[in-house]
Amino acid sequence: MRIATYNVNGVNGRLPVLLRWLEMTKPDVVCLQELKAPQEKFPEKALLDAGYNAIWHGQKSWNGVAILSRGLELKEVRRTLPGYEDDLHSRYIEAIVNGMLVGCLYLPNGNPAPGPKLEYKLRWFEHFTAHAAELLAYDVPVVLAGDYNVMPTELDVYKPERWVDDALFRPEVREAFKKVVDQGWTDAIRKLHPDETIYTFWDYFRNAYGRNAGLRIDHFLLSPHVDARLLAAGVDKEVRGWEKSSDHAPTWIDIADPEE
Repeated sequence: MRIATYNVNGVNGRLPVLLRWLEMTKPDVVCLQELKAPQEKFPEKALLDAGYNAIWHGQKSWNGVAILSRGLELKEVRRTLPGYEDDLHSRYIEAIVNGMLVGCLYLPNGNPAPGPKLEYKLRWFEHFTAHAAELLAYDVPVVLAGDYNVMPTELDVYKPERWVDDALFRPEVREAFKKVVDQGWTDAIRKLHPDETIYTFWDYFRNAYGRNAGLRIDHFLLSPHVDARLLAAGVDKEVRGWEKSSDHAPTWIDIADPEE
């Protein structure tokens, strides 16, 4: 079973890229972020025609998250973090898929920092951390996938010295990510590729993709049930080089079926 996460940076504007990638790789479950589309403008029919069911939480011009499944029933659980129902941003959606709980998230960027946007990011992180702990306590298979807007270590960022004051790399943000992981989650990419330079995002400016001047900000956190079934993890880096592509590349994991 392949589960992918992909910040599409505009689901309608990037729809040809998304459909091409879905046809090429056929992931079973896909978490999408940054839809940048209101609820009624989500391209449900195009995705159904491509073989994917979908649930989504849209927002005009900004944010937005969705979960897609290929031939698997999707049952929505929630579309806000518990205790943060008054959050005006569409940043979280959660569903049961094939006996697994899948949370799709688009964590706030937080820049410019310091300031209100960083404070919002840290506040969002607190609610997410509390919910992650609750999910672990359920003792069921859980995958928390999405754009976390965090580079956890210096290995995850090109020229880390240039990012020390950025909200994606500030100590308090990295510590917030570590606090979640330390609950008992597994960072899938780092488990299988502990020392490898792997990026999931390359800016549109200064030929960042061509120079491989990237960031690893799209992550999979796995509960112990899923960690035990983890087979492979990677990034479809070439998609970032396609015409009119997102500045992120799809990131994925392969997990074994429970009975295997």
